Amino acid sequence: MINVRISANDIEIKGHAGYDKSGFDIVCASVSTAATMCINQIELFERLDLIDYQIRDGYLKLHIVKSDEVLEKIIQNLVYTLSDLENQYPHYINVREF
Repeated sequence: MINVRISANDIEIKGHAGYDKSGFDIVCASVSTAATMCINQIELFERLDLIDYQIRDGYLKLHIVKSDEVLEKIIQNLVYTLSDLENQYPHYINVREF
């Protein structure tokens, strides 16, 4: 199960979906792609100075140091995408906002 925890200044994604074996798990691949795209968009829009983040296998922690309108939209898109994935695969991803 992938667990996503979202608070005002933090997003933490951890775990593996277990939908299929490694390399064939479309849920893990979708979550990884969404998270990577989020970080890439933040970099593309030159907002990396507004966040701290850590990425490793099965884990992403994103901390918002300072926000602006562009960063908020990028984060909203990530949350929307992860919530949509949860609706499609409720046994493999759990999203909680605090």
